[in-house]
Amino acid sequence: MEQSQGEILPNLLIDACGWAAVVDSGMNIDLEINRTIGPSRWILPNQVKLELEKMREQRTDLLLDLLFSRAEVIESNHKHTDDTLLILAKETGSRVLTVDKDLKRRLIAEGCGYLEVVKDSSLRLIE
Repeated sequence: MEQSQGEILPNLLIDACGWAAVVDSGMNIDLEINRTIGPSRWILPNQVKLELEKMREQRTDLLLDLLFSRAEVIESNHKHTDDTLLILAKETGSRVLTVDKDLKRRLIAEGCGYLEVVKDSSLRLIE
């Protein structure tokens, strides 16, 4: 399905562990996001970008060039990454790509949805 002019795309907030799980699974991220939530605007809080850059010191296979070229990096004043993701999800109605159990629990408790990587190398939407 093609995006029509003026159509507002849903936001997808990306967590560091969620991105790493996507890369580790070998899935086609574009196909899986389109299958689960449709075309979306990728949002990367600056705290997540910093976490991923730190992870790159240990892992060179994170496809960060791909992520950084597609995602809009946004500034946030919240100290903890999970707090940032939760607050942004609540404020904007965005879903969060994550595999963090505590963050998923907090998102559900606040009525927010998330995408998680499942064992068959696909994404599952939880709302």
